[in-house]
Amino acid sequence: MRMTGAKILMECLLEQGVDTIFGYPGGTILNVYDELYNYEGRVRHILTAHEQGACHAADGYARSTGKVGVCFATSGPGATNLVTGIATAYMDSSPIVCITCNVGVDLIGKDSFQEVDITGVTMPITKCNYLVRSVDDLADTVREAFAIARSGRPGPVLLDIPKNVTAESAEYEPLDRHSHGMSGKLGELMKRSSQNFKAPEPDYKDIDKLVEMINAAKKPLLICGGGVVRSRAHWEFETFANKIDAPVAITLMGAGGFRGRNKLTTGMIGMHGSQASNMAVDACDLLIAVGCRFSDRVALKPSSFAQNAKIVQIDIDRSEINKNVQTDHHIIGDAKRVLQLLLERIEQLDHSEWKKYVFSFPTETVYDQVADRLTPGQVLSSIARILPQDTIVTTDVGQHQIWAAQHFHFDYPGQLVTSGGFGTMGFGLGAAIGAQAGNPDKIVLHVTGDGSFRMNCNELATESYYKLPIITVLFNNGTLGMVRQWQTLIYKQHYSQTTLDRAPDFVKLAEAYGLNGWRVHNVEDFETALKAALESDKGSVIDVAVYMDEMVRPMVGGGSHITEFMIH
Repeated sequence: MRMTGAKILMECLLEQGVDTIFGYPGGTILNVYDELYNYEGRVRHILTAHEQGACHAADGYARSTGKVGVCFATSGPGATNLVTGIATAYMDSSPIVCITCNVGVDLIGKDSFQEVDITGVTMPITKCNYLVRSVDDLADTVREAFAIARSGRPGPVLLDIPKNVTAESAEYEPLDRHSHGMSGKLGELMKRSSQNFKAPEPDYKDIDKLVEMINAAKKPLLICGGGVVRSRAHWEFETFANKIDAPVAITLMGAGGFRGRNKLTTGMIGMHGSQASNMAVDACDLLIAVGCRFSDRVALKPSSFAQNAKIVQIDIDRSEINKNVQTDHHIIGDAKRVLQLLLERIEQLDHSEWKKYVFSFPTETVYDQVADRLTPGQVLSSIARILPQDTIVTTDVGQHQIWAAQHFHFDYPGQLVTSGGFGTMGFGLGAAIGAQAGNPDKIVLHVTGDGSFRMNCNELATESYYKLPIITVLFNNGTLGMVRQWQTLIYKQHYSQTTLDRAPDFVKLAEAYGLNGWRVHNVEDFETALKAALESDKGSVIDVAVYMDEMVRPMVGGGSHITEFMIH
């Protein structure tokens, strides 16, 4: 049957199982929005306050559900407003498809109104991107985009569709991706593509070699990285850890890949890692990193990282092997599949003496309890006690992010939604909107700081309009806290441009958007506000006054040996 490009696009989105789109309309994408009008009841569209919020929402939706997130934007500034969100998804391997519409093909390259080469702009931060010049190619390109986004190492894909392509017509043949796979023209496109669509099957010889290394080790340590979360390999990873009886250090992106309350958990690793994690990686004789790319926040000084150990890296992406840390052995493959093969080959082991040493060090930071002021530890302990254990937590970036990661014990993949690789301030509220839209039956908690919240608080309008009962806990210390911490410890207390002694009043701002707002200064008032927010049917902002010089502990300086703690 013949359809316009706009209708073909919508039908393809339905084929791919898309139920929610986050976006913001404009001139070049109007044909698509006009067709979207006819899909009410089949596809939910959430109009955000800004295109960046739409991209973060698609990302939060993807991370929390395991499905591909989708966002729409128009050309020019609409498209470029997606860039930070795309880079955020790219760094953390989150599967999203961003659909932009450009000026007509005959206007491309002529500096037309709201024209931008968005495929050129986003080439370094997408897994793949396309400029669809012909309506005849549209359907299969959309299908290929989704296949790329969700397969192998997931990531963002961008489709840029000129306006005339959305108006022109072509023959459309429905495709059930579950029953037909990648047959026909789509199969040909996939074969021609240089992208790695399928995870490589692990080499069984590599598996057997690792089994030998595990059996020979006396002091094994596991690192749970973001790859465990992305592959939803949490059951296999925990079974593996229990079977080889090895302590487990968790990266920020690995939160939820291994239960934080498992007795083998040593806590976070790296710059703000626990003493147990960092001491263990320095003393172990075998380090097995699963889905971990050894970023500079984990392997702060690569030359001395795990200096006494044989290092093994398990990763789906060959380009990550030996990129940051030189390994002694590696296995290329999906974490879930590799762990399944290992579980078939290993016997139950016992490393009691090694564990005794590792767990002689603290696995969590014990923050001081101060009688005359409210501390982050008190706030987060109250949250952990009052909110359901399966609460989804989104964060922005800064001290509050690390405090949340330290204090909450995450049980499943997608429970913590945070920007790890790109470190995007302004990520949290958009991500919370996406997480709440994808998980309407769960509580979504947005933990933020006053610096980050200034960057995304316009999305309170979205939260309010769509009646999303997101609970925002705002750590308000009147400063860019993490930057101030560095200025205190490293820059001789030169507090240059980090003090936030200015508007807005966040309680009044929340109320202006029709949401609940409270300002609290003690534990009792905080718990009262939190319980009220939990019982409310609308979103809430709790402004928590905290001490300006409260610090994240521990901390190891960048480029330092992992056990050289600046503060404990």
